[in-house]
Amino acid sequence: MDSILSVMLKKYDAHNVNEQKNAMKEIMQEIVLCGLSRAGFFKKAAFYGGTALRIFYGLDRFSEDLDFSLLTADADFRFADYFPILEKEVRSFGLNVTVSEKEKTKESGIQSAFLKGNTKEHFLLFYANNTASGIAGNEAIKIKFEVDVLPPDGASVEHKFRLLPAPYEITMYDMPSLFAGKLHAVICRAWKSRVKGRDLYDYVFYLSHGATVNLPHLKARLAESDAWNADTELTIADVKKLLNEKFDTIDFEQAKDDVRPFIKDSASLALWNAEFFRQITEQLLQ
Repeated sequence: MDSILSVMLKKYDAHNVNEQKNAMKEIMQEIVLCGLSRAGFFKKAAFYGGTALRIFYGLDRFSEDLDFSLLTADADFRFADYFPILEKEVRSFGLNVTVSEKEKTKESGIQSAFLKGNTKEHFLLFYANNTASGIAGNEAIKIKFEVDVLPPDGASVEHKFRLLPAPYEITMYDMPSLFAGKLHAVICRAWKSRVKGRDLYDYVFYLSHGATVNLPHLKARLAESDAWNADTELTIADVKKLLNEKFDTIDFEQAKDDVRPFIKDSASLALWNAEFFRQITEQLLQ
């Protein structure tokens, strides 16, 4: 009988080294989620962000990070309390890992950590040989995960189940709340010289799936970023205006370059320009 990891890998149609790396990372992400669930983490926190959208709603691009938000604000929350059980669960799948915590970012209220896996062991598990995979035997796979310990108000959650690598349950933001988080990223992310085209790609995904927006949660996020007055009502018309203003400032060639390594079919990127995004934004619903 195939190992659980082999079973999980079979669902990927990886044709090159980059796709193989992404497949391996995503399998590790799901093992981490399973471990956190068994550690009781989702009694206090919810999963959100691009990886949540990919795993539970079928977003067709790879997402690197694991993002979590406490259900109740707690500046003293210690993510490290979950590390021993998480490490034990991950090692039960034959993976050699260590978990380390970065210093809390006071400005954002977010705690970050990296799960570091021995790539050689992963590829020995998943591929016929390392030479074919093109991955160096001493290379480490890093999965960054962040916990927002002082989350903005207004998010709604739901419970989801997965069967692999073992049956588990998580708490995660519902689709309108996930969409609110992505809209906040599109409007407020400080791109500087690196345009994050992944945000735009996800935005198109939400619109194409008819997602509605959790406006109270979006308002709280925008107010937290000083992009909206907390005492002023936020309407869909306001959101469209903020988005269109942002689209006028984006270097779409840089945006395309950012997202290409994370998707298999880049044909739709040819449509990307300010007018395209302004027109599809008219479909935005509350």
